[in-house]
Amino acid sequence: MSRRIGSASSAVVLQAEKDIRARLRGQHFDFTAMSAISNVYRAGTAVRNHMERTVLAEYGLSWVAFTVLWVLWIWGPQETAHVAEEAGVTKGTLTGVIKTLQSRKMVRRLPHKDDRRRVSVELTARGEKLIAELFPQFNAHERRAVNELSIEEQRQLARLLRKITNSVINT
Repeated sequence: MSRRIGSASSAVVLQAEKDIRARLRGQHFDFTAMSAISNVYRAGTAVRNHMERTVLAEYGLSWVAFTVLWVLWIWGPQETAHVAEEAGVTKGTLTGVIKTLQSRKMVRRLPHKDDRRRVSVELTARGEKLIAELFPQFNAHERRAVNELSIEEQRQLARLLRKITNSVINT
């Protein structure tokens, strides 16, 4: 019987990890690191998929579109290069997202006064209203995602994930 690493069942995932160790037996792999990173990826993907299927779907937004709106809401107008970096996408991908958000009148482009190649984006009143309405619902789903962890465990998880992020970024 095949075990799936993407299962929602902890028992199935643990069996899948055992199957992986058995298949790769005798080879020099760091199974602890493999398990940690696999679970980071699975958790992130599960949260993102859940958010897109539930709260973001109600607003017709992808994860990246939501992230763009959120970045602009928190930090105000930004150059597209900065928004792309914050959203974790290429400038090419961001261009399509900005076009969609602009067609929905949620953001507007602001040309740079000295350099035509540089463009900033900002929220419109409509975009501001949407993200202000959406974020409390989004945050409620964030709370549900970590509800089995104590406050201290949530803080520890955030701290540990920042360490992993910093390790990858600084490599």
